Amino acid sequence: MKTKEVTIEEKICPLEFAVNAISGKWKIPIIWRINEGEKRPSEFLRGIGKVDRRVLNQQLKELEISGILEKKSFNELPPRVEYTLTPIGLELVEILWGLNNWGATLLERKM
Repeated sequence: MKTKEVTIEEKICPLEFAVNAISGKWKIPIIWRINEGEKRPSEFLRGIGKVDRRVLNQQLKELEISGILEKKSFNELPPRVEYTLTPIGLELVEILWGLNNWGATLLERKM
């Protein structure tokens, strides 16, 4: 899902805007994994499940456009890129920890 560009004339709910930035099957697992430290795309492929490389690259690009991830390209052969969280991404991780704890509480209630 592409992040929608917002013009000044449009009114958008901040919650809707935030959810749009992280919507997508693999975005939250990507953010959760990258919190452990910088990652290369191949590390995501091994660490988050059966994600297609094309889909992974698209979701990484969207997270970069949203300002959640930063992409570092190295001038090497073979080419190498690494992703890290931006300050905004680090703020998001704190929110995800709260959501994780809330989910754990819900799971305990269901058992």
